[in-house]
Amino acid sequence: MVLEGNPNSVTDAGVGALCARTAVKGAFLNVKINASGLEDKEYVKKVLQEGNTIEANAVKLEEEIMAILKDRIG
Repeated sequence: MVLEGNPNSVTDAGVGALCARTAVKGAFLNVKINASGLEDKEYVKKVLQEGNTIEANAVKLEEEIMAILKDRIG
């Protein structure tokens, strides 16, 4: 949408990117608090590593989308 969508709705793509990033970060906060009560520490380590990767990817994608958006709107 940010690349090929209606120029008048390009900011909607930016809002969507911000919301998606926030949703991922919020979900990971829930994982962190719930994982703290688990006994299987190897599993917790694995889940937290995966969560860190997912969170980092979400932040990176949001930053990429916002950079494109800024170029399109000037």
